[in-house]
Amino acid sequence: MTIMEDQIELTEGCRLPVLLKNGEGWHSAEILSKKEVGGKPLYYVHFDDFNKRLDEWVPEERMDLTKVEMAKKDSKSAKKDSKTGEENSRPSTPERDALPVVAAQLASLPPVASPIPPVVLQTPAGSPDTDINMSNGFARQKVPANGSLQKQKSTPGRKRKSTLEEEACTPLTPQTELLPVTSESGQPKLPRQTGSMVAHHDDFITRMKNIEMIEIGKYRIEPWYFSPYPQELTQLPIVYICEYCLKYVKSNKCLQRHLSKCLLRHPPGNEIYRKNHVSFFEIDGRKNKTYAQHLCLLAKLFLDHKTLYYDTDPFLFYVLCELDCRGYHIVGYFSKEKESSEDYNVACILTLPPYQRKGYGKLLIEFSYELSKFEGKTGSPEKPLSDLGLLSYRSYWSQTILDILINLKPNEAGEPPSITINEISEMTSIKKEDVISTLQHLNLINYYKGQYIITLSHEQLESHFRAMEKRKTFIDSKCLHWQPKDWSKRGKW
Repeated sequence: MTIMEDQIELTEGCRLPVLLKNGEGWHSAEILSKKEVGGKPLYYVHFDDFNKRLDEWVPEERMDLTKVEMAKKDSKSAKKDSKTGEENSRPSTPERDALPVVAAQLASLPPVASPIPPVVLQTPAGSPDTDINMSNGFARQKVPANGSLQKQKSTPGRKRKSTLEEEACTPLTPQTELLPVTSESGQPKLPRQTGSMVAHHDDFITRMKNIEMIEIGKYRIEPWYFSPYPQELTQLPIVYICEYCLKYVKSNKCLQRHLSKCLLRHPPGNEIYRKNHVSFFEIDGRKNKTYAQHLCLLAKLFLDHKTLYYDTDPFLFYVLCELDCRGYHIVGYFSKEKESSEDYNVACILTLPPYQRKGYGKLLIEFSYELSKFEGKTGSPEKPLSDLGLLSYRSYWSQTILDILINLKPNEAGEPPSITINEISEMTSIKKEDVISTLQHLNLINYYKGQYIITLSHEQLESHFRAMEKRKTFIDSKCLHWQPKDWSKRGKW
């Protein structure tokens, strides 16, 4: 190292080229944090234009110290942040006013973790009126905040006369709770219970992964994003999670002790679908609060654009499992509101990393639309979708709509078959906006001799047939034993 390099002090906000994993080249990155391990500095970096799940701790050996761009200090913003206590946070916009509590509380905590109590995952909302944007194929919507945030009561743990080993296995309880923030009128600004809210998901603390590794079932998985597990877990190399009840513990010995006492070998709730080794369970967020909260904490490790709230009561959770001789093993899940004024049929959706690229994502999506068919309505997922979620939905919509178009029969007069957007929507339960956006994404709609026609190329047909051959598992409506409920007539869910 030269004298010039030795004088460079790398601080948060500095940018420089960093060598990617496996030596795949250099890429510009921003330093978010610094720590020392064994007397050597490590830097937590975010690669520009890359997803946050690729952020990591890197040593100086992987950094090009000859091309450092020092952090630019903004005195005005720093002064403003010092007053509000929201360091390194984006300023609130009007639609984010309902969530100042998250930024204020997180900014006051140490940067390792935020021991926020487990809560429900929700999707950020968009703009006030439905605006079909054909360029990206999605409708942006904004919904007013009209719900309430319910605070969880913490129950002090009993003192146990036990060995040190038993003390190490005592339940982990959150150490802090989010407090309501009052508005100018003196009323607390609270997120609504139905729908979703925009979160300060770019706050300084939540930008960094706080869990190094989890073990669930036979898999060890490296998390992608921040999740507010209790702070003491963030100091451990591995967090152990029961694959049946999703309880988290500190060590493998604690997990084995828990498994010997855990009565569950499947998710709580009702099994509403089973075919071969695939099963779905419906879980009421009000009746099974603990499981729902643990599920949300687990999902937050792999979902960046979700917000965590306390109350799981307004939500239903549909958990996809693989069945074998040892029990039901969680593969993924999706949640939906019991009452959705926007006809959302999915609030959150996730396939755990070990089961991705196996067709389970499409299976979850197909199941959500099968429920919508039973309800006799069309549905759509909450927007925005994650990058992987968008790919999965686009693929499902494309395959489903193309399958209908390909199987259309000519009429009795021998004329080319015809179909309307409404008919496609009714047959698939896919909302009209999503049908239109998919047709435009596939570039199938053309204007010819005064009317719109749908044209399919040989390449599109061959690509569709290849994709359908790869799908091994489909939802069989005959195996779904479920009756829709009218939650509007059930009072408080």
